[in-house]
Amino acid sequence: MEEVEKVKALCKELNEEHLLKAIDSFVSLQKELSSKKGEDFINVSILGFIEGILVSLSRKHENEKIGELLEKVRAKRSELEEKFKKPRVPLFENP
Repeated sequence: MEEVEKVKALCKELNEEHLLKAIDSFVSLQKELSSKKGEDFINVSILGFIEGILVSLSRKHENEKIGELLEKVRAKRSELEEKFKKPRVPLFENP
């Protein structure tokens, strides 16, 4: 996943290498679950995880790249989450 690689590169750039192992572990664990839960569901989970990392990084570092990447990750996660939302059922039909 492209976003994961970008977050990992950003972590290296910001001298936050300790996060790389956590990212790799989380991603590999989620990939193992993909056959049971579906790939899109797993991707939403991974994007949510790296979104959290980016939020933490944005509080610790002032770097434009963090904000830009955070926006992209949020947009992609939101787009994928739409697939899992149930459609609203109208309570009353308009004649």
